[in-house]
Amino acid sequence: MKVGCIGLGDIAQKAYLPVLATRPGVELHLQTRTPATLPRVADGLHLPRGRRHADLDALLAQDLDAAFVHAPTQAHPEIVTRLLEAGVPTYVDKPLAYELADSARLVSLAEERNTSLAVGFNRRFAPGYAQCADHPRELILLQKNRIGLPEEPRTMILDDFIHVVDTLRFLVPGPIDDVTVRARTEDGLLHHVVLQLAGDGFTALGVMNRLSGSAEEILEVSGQDRKRQVVNLAEVIDHKGRPTVRRRGDWVPVARQRGIEQVVLAFLDAVGEGRTLSARDALATHELCERVVRAVRERAAA
Repeated sequence: MKVGCIGLGDIAQKAYLPVLATRPGVELHLQTRTPATLPRVADGLHLPRGRRHADLDALLAQDLDAAFVHAPTQAHPEIVTRLLEAGVPTYVDKPLAYELADSARLVSLAEERNTSLAVGFNRRFAPGYAQCADHPRELILLQKNRIGLPEEPRTMILDDFIHVVDTLRFLVPGPIDDVTVRARTEDGLLHHVVLQLAGDGFTALGVMNRLSGSAEEILEVSGQDRKRQVVNLAEVIDHKGRPTVRRRGDWVPVARQRGIEQVVLAFLDAVGEGRTLSARDALATHELCERVVRAVRERAAA
């Protein structure tokens, strides 16, 4: 299987390439517009010159079976469009695009071409979070906080808070009938945002504070007098009276802990089996993020 990787930044080098480069049966091809990066990364993976490409035209000429897009978000619409038009099953880092109209167009294009399009919501595959889907979930709380990183609202929500939004959508046990957004902005920068989703018998809260004094990610799901807590995707604590703690094994790769290995292999398995993956559910997450962006801007203007 010929697999292209477009964009060779930190996320590709630390998380995706270690999985792709060791997958049996994968012939890996790299493409980046950064001249100094290509030979350095390719040399580290011992890839021959024929698998190193300076532009997308050269990569597409390889008759790819699949592609992974890790380029900057603003480049996604152009790159993904060209891949889908060439009939290449495509996996792209979240978000599909900064603008909802672009994301919707890409999903429609994939469906018109009957070509797989997958968005990198790896937390759905992270073991600690996946286990929470089997736990009572009357109340869900997810915090993803940072230190000293207030940011322009659309960028922050689509590049980072989208993980919180999608994880809540993944875990809620029923249809959402109420959406509430609270936020604080100052000088055009978003300091914190709180999203509440509610439905019959459940409430889900997503919190991001970019001035929290701590870089942390904590998920709690509770119900029926039981609670499960996942700390930084690595430690699972079950509460029913006395807490029970399960920690990530010392030799478990970070890519597996964060669900990246699993989501990559699920995508490649689908391609190998000829199954077409739809990004329609991923688009629903982008639509909800757009609601958050609008609410944040309306509150800032009030």
